[in-house]
Amino acid sequence: MIDKELLHYFEGFLTESRKALFKKVVSKRTRHFTVVLEDIFQPHNASAVVRTCDIFGIQDLYTIEDKYNNKVSRHVAKGSQKWLNHYRFREDGNNTKDCLDALKKKGYQIIATTPHNNSCMLQDFDISKKTAFVFGVEADGVSDTVIENADGFLKIPMVGFTESLNISVAAAIILQAVTSNLRNSQINWQLSDLEKEILYFDWVKKTIKNVDKIEAHFQESKKLK
Repeated sequence: MIDKELLHYFEGFLTESRKALFKKVVSKRTRHFTVVLEDIFQPHNASAVVRTCDIFGIQDLYTIEDKYNNKVSRHVAKGSQKWLNHYRFREDGNNTKDCLDALKKKGYQIIATTPHNNSCMLQDFDISKKTAFVFGVEADGVSDTVIENADGFLKIPMVGFTESLNISVAAAIILQAVTSNLRNSQINWQLSDLEKEILYFDWVKKTIKNVDKIEAHFQESKKLK
């Protein structure tokens, strides 16, 4: 639960416009869709996807790091990484399977983005189910483990000679399409009131310099009352 007194105290360090912006953005966030990046070794690609998630209101990002550590380029991400919840799977073992299992426990269907023979075209994708979109490296695509555990496959219609898109471009096209359809639907896609409150509190804390010292001062002053 949120300490309402502490939140009110922290809010005193923010401008009204900043608080209004946080409340506006959090009202547009969703966990109906989420994004999974599997072994993306180019930091600029992963960072561009982070930025895309923020732009289209995707709150949670999952990274699978079997071969490569996920690194975010601040120059590319433009600070967007601080506003997202990032879940990293990078222990010894089968991180891909662990990540997919965790997502399925949260009620997500796993959709691999790949030009698979049985892939659904983007314009035909059913947005009604909670979905985790899995993106793999451009050259090799998603792993066999993802293919074996996927609930479906999704591809972007292409009519040129080139058969693949840069991962960051593919993510942007897919997320723009599915989130636009989602917001125009009757689906309950927004965060719960509690989730919004927790996220808003987290963003407020991230905005304040020396927040730990400020919180310690607040807690000490409460004891003296």
